[in-house]
Amino acid sequence: MAAPKKIRVGLIFGGKSGEHEVSLQSAKSIYEALDKNKYEVLLIGIDKQGSWRLGVASNYLLNATNPKLIALNKKAPVVTAIANLDETRLISPASGTALGAVDVFFPIVHGTYGEDGSLQGLLELLDVPYVGAGVLGSAVGMDKDVMKRLLRDAGLPTAKFFAFTRATLTPRALTAAVRALKFPIFVKPANMGSSVGIAKAHDKKELAAAIKDAFRYDVKIILEQFIKGREIEVAVLGNERPKVSIPGEILPSHEFYSYEAKYIDENGAAVEIPAKLSARDAARVRELAVRVFQALDCAGMGRVDFFYTPRSKFVVNEINTLPGFTKISMYPKLWGATGIAYPELLDKLIELALQQREKKSRLRRSFGFSEDR
Repeated sequence: MAAPKKIRVGLIFGGKSGEHEVSLQSAKSIYEALDKNKYEVLLIGIDKQGSWRLGVASNYLLNATNPKLIALNKKAPVVTAIANLDETRLISPASGTALGAVDVFFPIVHGTYGEDGSLQGLLELLDVPYVGAGVLGSAVGMDKDVMKRLLRDAGLPTAKFFAFTRATLTPRALTAAVRALKFPIFVKPANMGSSVGIAKAHDKKELAAAIKDAFRYDVKIILEQFIKGREIEVAVLGNERPKVSIPGEILPSHEFYSYEAKYIDENGAAVEIPAKLSARDAARVRELAVRVFQALDCAGMGRVDFFYTPRSKFVVNEINTLPGFTKISMYPKLWGATGIAYPELLDKLIELALQQREKKSRLRRSFGFSEDR
């Protein structure tokens, strides 16, 4: 009896955002955990200039064990993806050589140009299954301004905030925001993750520096009310009927859960899973996580972050639609503690992507005309 055909997975990582190195770490962990008896994995690294490069397992990353020096091997050949009848294939532009069909893509490109709907739009045009949220869910999950507006309209508890571009950030508007929010104030690029460009300002001088830095990463920033509380996170898995993990708690040793605390400093934060919550509060935060996931039109996966205030109130901080997948990342850790091991989690995500594509394939794409016109 012939062995079952392996599923060909295009693992896409890297990218042009400030989270490039985080993405490389996630990809490394995913590649190592994928069952090679089930999957043939294509390693597609996007360099910081936007070129897609097809790597080989032995050297697709440089300094792979050092999070401060990890880098994409740019000697790998450039490839592109094209739709060809009912297949999506990788092509080498230099030689015109076809490198075979891809059954499903697993994008783990954190941040802008990957997590914000840009890459998902390309994969939709290629008409191929892919892991994670679609264009809309990815875009609104990435834009903290739009995300918070939608959550607020859905009746979900969020911190008070103000969004600004360079044009709208007038001295008068800034004064009004500071008066409403009161110090300390968080300053964040609207479209960025992994705490890149985020600062906690305690006075006007720190605020000015934080605003200047945030504008280095995005054309829109938000000023957000500081919420005193414990940092609780819940992992979500599924499409129409998502499941939720047990809640976990981040106990940062830094002033807040910064990029360095997440990915560089091994002692940057302690993790407590399960979080020390009453059964009632644990059930409440899990329910809220599902509501956030559905309000933002998400699919596949998401990690929802909350603040738990001294008055036993949960406040939604944000959702991450392509959460970190390093060995120390909260998303796989939460599912591991809930009973789904890392390799099984990857299996489920790929299954969900194929299910989502099958559902879409049954939709009509024209009205009153034949499909091939």
